[in-house]
Amino acid sequence: MKTSTLSCAVGAALLGLALVGPAKADPKDYEFQLVRKEMKVGEAVVAARLVDKRSGQPVPDAVIFAKRIDMAPDGMPTMDSPIEQAPSTEPGVYQFKTRLTMAGGWQLSLGAKVQGEEGTVENKLVLKATK
Repeated sequence: MKTSTLSCAVGAALLGLALVGPAKADPKDYEFQLVRKEMKVGEAVVAARLVDKRSGQPVPDAVIFAKRIDMAPDGMPTMDSPIEQAPSTEPGVYQFKTRLTMAGGWQLSLGAKVQGEEGTVENKLVLKATK
């Protein structure tokens, strides 16, 4: 009789786990990383890799819904530049066309949704434009 009770308890526990489903990751489990931290002034393609910090693997197919580039690191947050997403051939790497109008520190701000996850991944990355 004890074996039957134990079997029922184990079965109920497994059923409970199945109903809960897989654990969701937290947005803090992901981060954008600049591919290059220094670029020349002028027309530029800035690339950022989205990485799952738990595994170190790139995260493809995220939906980028917010992007901005400005000179906040140099105390000029209103000095911004138009930015548009460009196609990328490398999974997990997201590219953006912009114009770095002057030398100094530039901040790339990104907001994204990772497929199958809740919450928003947000990062502010600093790059340097040189002459």
